[in-house]
Amino acid sequence: MPVDSFKWLPRSIAAYYQGMQIQREDPVPWTPLEKPLSECRVAAVTTAGIHVEGLEPPFDAEREKREPTWGDPTFRTIPADVRQERIGASHLHINNDDLLADIDVCLPVHRLHDLVASREVGSVAPRHLSFMGFQLDDREWRERYAPAAAELLRADRVDCVLLTPV
Repeated sequence: MPVDSFKWLPRSIAAYYQGMQIQREDPVPWTPLEKPLSECRVAAVTTAGIHVEGLEPPFDAEREKREPTWGDPTFRTIPADVRQERIGASHLHINNDDLLADIDVCLPVHRLHDLVASREVGSVAPRHLSFMGFQLDDREWRERYAPAAAELLRADRVDCVLLTPV
């Protein structure tokens, strides 16, 4: 089944994005695990642009509407024990209805707890991360926010990350 990545955007903005040329960077960085997954602390990271209502502000969708080539480079933290009703979403490129109904659609935090219970994963990190996946100019993300996110994950003693791009 084909996926229309532009379905939720205004047609004028979708046409702009569809005509863009994006260059891929190779090689893709990869770090092998140093221990079995059953001994690892795992954090989930998503590009769904979700946040916890009242904990941190939503992503800046209004600026992106004004400046279609800009994407909010910041990230939000999602506590491991987050309740579904606290989840907010501000991603302009996807239909947010499903992830507002079930966070595990984009950030499988509850499934990670199931994997700990079945001893397939060692432990769940105390917090997870959410980014806005749309970054045409990723310099600020690379220079400021990615290192800050990596430091937070190191501070939480995370061994590996489950990345759920949307």
